[in-house]
Amino acid sequence: MIRQLPFARTLALSLGAGALALGLAPGQPTLLAPPAAAQAASDLDRVVGALRAISTMKADFVQTDRQGQTLRGVMTLKRPGKIRFDYGKDADFLVVSNGKSLYVVDYEVAQVERWPIGNSPLGALFDPDKDVKRYGKLVPTGNPDVLSVEVRDPKKPEFGMITLIFVKNAAAPGGLQLTHWVALDAQNNRTRVNLSNQRYGVAVADSAFTFKDPRRTARRPG
Repeated sequence: MIRQLPFARTLALSLGAGALALGLAPGQPTLLAPPAAAQAASDLDRVVGALRAISTMKADFVQTDRQGQTLRGVMTLKRPGKIRFDYGKDADFLVVSNGKSLYVVDYEVAQVERWPIGNSPLGALFDPDKDVKRYGKLVPTGNPDVLSVEVRDPKKPEFGMITLIFVKNAAAPGGLQLTHWVALDAQNNRTRVNLSNQRYGVAVADSAFTFKDPRRTARRPG
């Protein structure tokens, strides 16, 4: 059995931070000359357009913590608000959102942790109605083919900080492909999630975002 539930929980929190970066929290202003500011605004518009262009997506992921421990699995996304991180048949935990709440499911101890996402960062990332371009901070990368978006909300330190990296790719929705993100939580724990083998527009049933509740199976009859 794979037993790294705190690692999975960190991923769940980093998902919240990732959405925060593009949806709810204003980033710190960047002092740029007018042409640079205009380019940054244009690039941020491109990021927003790319996110809104994703209807469904599957990707392989490698999740790495600050100690260098790694987990692998498959991420499945369906807008708005649905996401699943499947760590494989040997894992005894699961991270999944059904569009209303984000869950970390621990089958070994029959426990489920839940975070509402109706007004949360995660909801903002996958909700096309959010005006996400108002909030992200574009960070120069020195590479015209790579865009980096970063946000830290001083009013909500529990969300930490996130940096999302996009690479220009004509085959991806909106011409940009999310390749990885790096999250720092409030305790300065660093989690990096690398994506590969991205597939867009795949058929994904809503049942992919449900889970067997271990609390029910753990109850004794009567």
